[in-house]
Amino acid sequence: MRTILYLIRKEFIQIFRSKFLSKAVFGVPIVQMVILVPAFTLEIKNIEVCVVDRDMSAESRQLISKLQGSDFFILKHTTFSDNEADAMLHNNQCDLVLHIPENFGRKIIKEGGEKVMVLANAINASSAQLAWNYMRGVIQDYNSDLLIENLQYKPPSRFLIINTSSRFWYNPTLNYKYYMLPGILVILVTAIGLLLAGLNVVREKETGTLEQLNVTPIKKHQFIIAKLVPFLLIGLVDLAFGLVLGKILFNIPFNGSLALLFLFSSFYLIAVLGLALFLSTMSSTQPQYLFLVFFVVMIFVMMSGIFTPTESMPRWAQQFNTINPAAYFMRVIRMIMLKGSGLNDVLPDIKGIILIGIGTISLAIWRYRKTV
Repeated sequence: MRTILYLIRKEFIQIFRSKFLSKAVFGVPIVQMVILVPAFTLEIKNIEVCVVDRDMSAESRQLISKLQGSDFFILKHTTFSDNEADAMLHNNQCDLVLHIPENFGRKIIKEGGEKVMVLANAINASSAQLAWNYMRGVIQDYNSDLLIENLQYKPPSRFLIINTSSRFWYNPTLNYKYYMLPGILVILVTAIGLLLAGLNVVREKETGTLEQLNVTPIKKHQFIIAKLVPFLLIGLVDLAFGLVLGKILFNIPFNGSLALLFLFSSFYLIAVLGLALFLSTMSSTQPQYLFLVFFVVMIFVMMSGIFTPTESMPRWAQQFNTINPAAYFMRVIRMIMLKGSGLNDVLPDIKGIILIGIGTISLAIWRYRKTV
């Protein structure tokens, strides 16, 4: 035990002796919270619309007014030419084109309905889908207004008005920051575990310190524990620091158990640190390790569900996420922070991350034995 404590002390001295590591421990969370959380928005605003109004009636002007009154749309241009509107869409000068046909107002009043055409720039499919949903909401609101106006001309008994109200659980205000900040914290903890821990080992390879340790009587499990503990503690400190910043800067809610979150985070960090030690044994220089980690982190983080639900991914991607530690943490941290989930809710994920941790630590020990 004394040997492990001496080795852990040596690791802390080495970490804080490095100017880069000592600054990165507290600098990275501040940069990620201040820049990434507001920047990674799931909302789309300032959607530029070109309107082709061939009717010029009171009804068409009412629809355009609805569009202008929305917080999401900007009326970029109005024209009578379909070709001009299509050219603007083709040249990325607008995001949507709304075509209002001739006799639009007359058909609504006399025939009870008419069609409009909406063209969307779908180079970015998700943005186009959201823009269309916003446009559909404006048109539905316009239809509701027409229905209310027509009540004075038709017997009330012919209309059945249903009042609906919406309630969004766990994020009532639909604040995207509540959804994104837990994801940014996952990236933070992953970076601490994979990047800093692995670079520390590879740097020792380059300086020859690791060779000196190999000829000492320390055991392999002592070496692994000494490498794990400092960055495990640093990762938990950074997680706590990120939670505090999130509360101060964005008033992020925390509805679950703080102890449960840190318990799961400890298991997650062990799994990630084991992977970092395994990857470090495969790299001879720091650039090699950085390239390898970049490849691994990109796959793990992008498939973890930070932007899109894992349930919407193909079947093979969902099966891959059973060995993706970031997918477990991404799901659990949002469940605990936003839903207030308890131990029984996250127990399957705890079992899964423990199995992954056992696997990565075993790989690190096996690979380290081969390189001694």
